[in-house]
Amino acid sequence: MGGKSSFMNSYEMAEDYLKRAGRCLREAEDALNDKDYPMAIRRSQECVELSIKGILRAISIEFPREHDVSEVLISAPWEKIGSPAWFVDHVGEMARIMQEITPKRGPAMYGFETEMKPAHAIFSLEDGQKGTRDAKFVYEACGKFLKQWKCRRSPEQP
Repeated sequence: MGGKSSFMNSYEMAEDYLKRAGRCLREAEDALNDKDYPMAIRRSQECVELSIKGILRAISIEFPREHDVSEVLISAPWEKIGSPAWFVDHVGEMARIMQEITPKRGPAMYGFETEMKPAHAIFSLEDGQKGTRDAKFVYEACGKFLKQWKCRRSPEQP
């Protein structure tokens, strides 16, 4: 009675993930503007991870405590739960982006330590632009999905 529904708890968690994903995206864009391409990649990866985990949380799908949850994203029952067709069409692309950017997470922060190659020597302007662009695509798709999901699932307001 006085407690929140499991939907609202899941939705609040999802909203929080997306809010932090948005901050990561802004930080990625700032890093790109500052020519800090490794940080643009790192923050873009974090944005992608938080965005995707946020929508999985919204639909109450558990995921492993690892950075790449693309397999969970692909196998989630999007059509069965009535997800919008536009979103279902984007799932494969979002999974591809996650699979591509996640392995760059460590090198973007630490470089290749065994080769004594710093992060700034690994990532280029083009890498930073692509990472940020891909993160924005995932973030916007997940944010749009979350808003539509809430509208469809929320109890009627008096």
